[in-house]
Amino acid sequence: MREYRFTGLNPAGDPVRGTVYAVSKRKAQVRVKELSERHQFSAQEVEERVTYVYRAKHSTGEIVKGEQRAYTTEEVAAALSRVGLQPVRVERKLLDFQMRPSSTDIVLFVRLAANMLRRGLPFDEILTLLIADTQSASLRQVMRDLNTDLKGGTEARHAFLKHQHALGKFTAYMLGLAATSGNMAEMFEATAAYLERKDKFKKSVRSAMITPAITAFAAIAAFIWYVWSIVPSYARLFERYDVRLPFLTRTSLSFADWMDANGWWVMLLTVALILVFVAWSRTTKGRFWLHQHMLKVPVIGPLLLKMNLEVFARVFSVLYAGSGEGEEVMKISAEATGNTFIEQRIKTITVPLMMGAGSDLVYSMQAAQVFTPMMIARFRSGAESGAVRESAEEMADFYQREVDLKFEAVVETIKTMTAIFISLLVLILTILSAESALISPTASDIMFTR
Repeated sequence: MREYRFTGLNPAGDPVRGTVYAVSKRKAQVRVKELSERHQFSAQEVEERVTYVYRAKHSTGEIVKGEQRAYTTEEVAAALSRVGLQPVRVERKLLDFQMRPSSTDIVLFVRLAANMLRRGLPFDEILTLLIADTQSASLRQVMRDLNTDLKGGTEARHAFLKHQHALGKFTAYMLGLAATSGNMAEMFEATAAYLERKDKFKKSVRSAMITPAITAFAAIAAFIWYVWSIVPSYARLFERYDVRLPFLTRTSLSFADWMDANGWWVMLLTVALILVFVAWSRTTKGRFWLHQHMLKVPVIGPLLLKMNLEVFARVFSVLYAGSGEGEEVMKISAEATGNTFIEQRIKTITVPLMMGAGSDLVYSMQAAQVFTPMMIARFRSGAESGAVRESAEEMADFYQREVDLKFEAVVETIKTMTAIFISLLVLILTILSAESALISPTASDIMFTR
């Protein structure tokens, strides 16, 4: 996503300015047109925020080089002049790739900021220190922009939300909210704990799944190679004597003949299907379908659901302060789960019931059909006692412990299923080898062939 600034005039002739995010300038222009029709103003110009490379002279005569993101070269020159540098050359960067910071970099940024806030350091000083210490160029640019916007008087929430595509929507929202709250250190600490938990779980799943996946792939590849190459190399010798081959051997030869004729097409089609599936899974509909059906997968599905509900409850407990802002808290908590199916159910069922129909919190949650009976019961008791926030925190702690305990069991189940699968392949190959070893042409078969 790229940032674009638009300018225009309203019917009274007053200037209008704002920013939009889009993947291209054409998409940005469409977005600005929609805004102009909705808010009754005429758009005049749409400018993209890009990276400029500059050379500037310090008052000591030293030449300084660097990069700065801005809409025009004039803005870069003005920014350099404000810090006592005389611009020598400012030009647009030729290759301007906007890479998103890694999850590890974001977690480290929030954690270090939380630690420094607890020690009483001002946030602008924290940003200055982290800018000098951060290795990620994309995250360093985000912090520079934040520092500039906050010093320029931009509202903290708006300044952070401008970078939601780099930091993540939930992280940007939480940090923006923290900057305007009276407990900034606590909010940063809660956000850091959530991000660390999420990052740790992702890495655990990745490391736990990679070994079974590689093992299964290697076993399948070895099986295909044996059936396609090894078996035909000796089984075809018996075809010369018109010997009737056993069933598995005949099937292997038929498979080998078919692969000899269509092998390249099969491999190309397999690669194409994988690429299409990956591309489709990144679309809105594909991601929604995957997230919905992943919750139905045996063994893994229930664990994923409870992990998502743990995140929901954790964020809800941090943000919830009273019934008056429950709808907004619901939306943010749903987005934080990372599951688009759960998010859609909460946003399209729970939130409308709370806002339009005036239903209570528990009934609205129950209607979404994504919350467990235990979670519904705990929220009901919390609503009756006036301790909704405490109930959410208890459920988050409970599901965190349950997910941690069951994760190892799920990993062992996956490893067991992989071992059973490989054992079946080995069994088939063993039977096939034994079957081939028992082939014995008679003397009459040999004489008849000659």
